[in-house]
Order: sequence, then C-alpha cells, then structure tokens
Amino acid sequence: MPEPHARRRDALRAELSEQGLDALLVVNLLNVRYLTGFTGSNAALLVRATDHAGAEDGTIFCTDGRYLTQAGRQVPDLQQVIERQSAEALATRAGKDTAAYGRTGFESQHVTVDGLDVLGSAAEGVELVRAPGLVERLRQVKDDAEVEALRMACAAADRALAGLVRHGSLRPGRTEREVARELEDQMLDHGAAKPAFETIVAAGANSSIPHHRPTDAPLRVGDFVKMDFGAVVDGYHSDMTRTVVIGQPADWQREIYDLVAAAQAAGRAALRVGAGVREVDAASREVIENAGYGEQFLHGLGHGVGLDIHEAPALSKTGDGRLAAGMAVTVEPGVYLAGKGGVRIEDTLVVREGDPELLTLTTKQLVVV
Repeated sequence: MPEPHARRRDALRAELSEQGLDALLVVNLLNVRYLTGFTGSNAALLVRATDHAGAEDGTIFCTDGRYLTQAGRQVPDLQQVIERQSAEALATRAGKDTAAYGRTGFESQHVTVDGLDVLGSAAEGVELVRAPGLVERLRQVKDDAEVEALRMACAAADRALAGLVRHGSLRPGRTEREVARELEDQMLDHGAAKPAFETIVAAGANSSIPHHRPTDAPLRVGDFVKMDFGAVVDGYHSDMTRTVVIGQPADWQREIYDLVAAAQAAGRAALRVGAGVREVDAASREVIENAGYGEQFLHGLGHGVGLDIHEAPALSKTGDGRLAAGMAVTVEPGVYLAGKGGVRIEDTLVVREGDPELLTLTTKQLVVV
C-alpha cells in the first residue's frame, strides 16, 4: 500500500525544505524502495520539496521497460518515466524546469565522479548539491510496518536455530559449512526470502575470529560453536549471534560466557531514548574491561538494522548521535581469545520509551549440546 511510503516522502520533503533544497535525486535502490515500495534492480526518484501540478506529491519515479508491469503494481501513486538510464532521465527532467529544480540535491555517497559528470550535463542549468545521507537518516527510525517485518525476520532465525538444536544437528563430526547450510535452509523453511548475510559458524579456536567464514573444520567435543546469522523478510534483515558448547563446558568457557552475557545485558539496559551511542557502547564495554578482557573485545557494540544489514546508528566508541524511539539496533559484545575460542551474544532490539523491545527471542543461557 502506498500510504507508509507517502508518509516517508512527506518526511523527506520537510527535510529538503530545511536544507534549502528544491528537490532530491534518489539513486540508491534501497532508498527508492523505502520511499516507494519498488523492489526492482533499476530505478531512480526525483522528489520535489513542495507539491506541484502534474504529480500527486511532487515525485517522479523512473525505471526501465523490464519493470513496466511491476512499477504499475508497486508504485501506482506516482508519475512514472520509463527510461533505461533512470537517474540521467530524471536529471534531464530537472534541467527542463530549472525554476522548479534550481537547487537539487543528489546522493553524493552513491554517485561516482563519472556519474556526476553525466548528471551535471543532463541537468544543465540546475545547481546539483551534495546531499548525502538524507534518506538514510529517516530510515533510522522504523515505522510499524518495518518493525513487523523485522519481527518476522527475527522469528525465522529463532525457529531455524531451535530446529538445529532439536534435531541434534550441532554434534561432533559435522562441519562448520554443513551447519551453516542447514541454518540457512531452515530460515528459508520458516519464511525467509534469503539469509541476511553470509552465515558465520565458527567452532573451537575458529570461534575466536569475529567474522570467521565456515570451513570443513569439524565440530568437536569441548568446542565453543559461535553462530552469527539472520533472515530477510520483506526486505528487512535480522541479526543474531548465539554461542553454544559441545559437551560440558570448561571453567574458562563458563567464565567468558558469563562475562559476555553480563556485558550484553548491560548494553541492552542502556538502550534508552536520548542515550548517546557512545554511552551505550561504554556501558557494555566497561563490564568486559573491568574483568581484564578489554583488548579481547575487538569491535563496536552494535549497529542499526533494516533494509541494510548494517545501517546507522553505529553503537561504538567512535559513533555519533543519540537514540530515538523506533530505532532498530543490535547489541553484540564479544570476547575472543586467539587460538583458544570466543563468545559473542547478539540480539536485535527496537528502542522504545522505557525498556527496548527484544526481537530475537532465543535463550541467552549457555546451551550445552
């Protein structure tokens, strides 16, 4: 339905007016999807800051002939142009009406130097203004439809892992690659369109590598098995990490697991409306640092999730900004002991007034398989 997309375009128009822009040329496909619902592989959007005659809300959508039927179904509420070079075609439209499009922003983070030359020639007479991140900033706060898609994506991942544990799939002799493939198959069986990213399964010493890629290494008794995975539903990505142990855990394994669990709980508790992203990172990181493992926490605490698997805001020591209600983020501290093993525990949550909403519901107790 066009209503949520129309509301998002309204919010963008308000931002354009505040920035002193007459329009924005949107070329990033995920941003086009966010503003229109279109899911094809070629499109661009020209959004006017104010309504004007000839288009319902001052927006012109462009795609090519392959998507004529799809565009009619997914974007019925906008004026449409059918051209293969979508961004160039819309820049040409702007150049034919310089009074209306005098200062037009463009997504400079998504346009190459050569691409800018093409747009500048097409939009002759228009001042093209760098306007990076305008749509991405709007995307940080999710509406109800987006949160529901995230819930379904998280549920698909939860059910996939539950199936692996229930069927005894995490057992000695199976390889990291076999477990990763089964996790991905299970997510598809539970409603995912595809995995959110390349699934991480890391056993034994490999679990000390934060982004280890699965190999034919077998799972063994005494191993930590770290699994970082997610599902995509309606274009929205979930992200979850759980670490289990095969056989009875050693004392050192319980120690670092309990430490990471405490740090993760502190990070979740710090997810409050108005909290600075660096403060949230620090709340979790201090737990690990105070235990003497600060140098073994090798990455930021978390990141936004949505149409991209990694979106703003970044919860890290160098992040910027404050949390707002409706932001969907991960909280994923880890401790990695090189050559020995590591633990990461990760949830996807939505910032709310009061406590955050937890979307990944798999237990965070240490699971022994």
